Amino acid sequence: MIDKRTICCFTGHRPEKLPWGTDESDPRCAALKRRLDDVIRTAYDEGMRHFICGMARGSDLYCAELVLALRQEKGDVVLEAAIPCLSQASGWPREDRARWQAILDACDLETVVQEQYTPGCMQRRNRYMVDHCALVIAVYDGTAGGTRQTLQYAMKKGVPFIDINPV
Repeated sequence: MIDKRTICCFTGHRPEKLPWGTDESDPRCAALKRRLDDVIRTAYDEGMRHFICGMARGSDLYCAELVLALRQEKGDVVLEAAIPCLSQASGWPREDRARWQAILDACDLETVVQEQYTPGCMQRRNRYMVDHCALVIAVYDGTAGGTRQTLQYAMKKGVPFIDINPV
């Protein structure tokens, strides 16, 4: 049985909401990734071993890649992909689909929240992640959207979170 106290999930903005968009060579993106790496490593040091990623473009995939690097180093790290629907990446640019697939292939666990897309499947995925974790790490700039809704749900459920402003 997995101990929920060792589970952390990620939520955050997609490239469209990040100041650098898809330009990961932007120094602000590099700075965010360094902050995320520090927070993930601190969570690991505090006992987190299982990380759940919602597999969305942008900050979710940044976090997943950082967890995979940590797993290479530490060995006792589990990465779970929480996929809202089977077609999640189907409309994405080819490079993003390939990145998504490579991360998915490296995951230890895969949870598909539902097979077909519906308007509520992303929110169901987010609730699944919060319901199964003891800590949420969020890339959040204060704007309305799915990340805010996820953090509001975490507050309602009493799940602590760390929010990192991307700028």
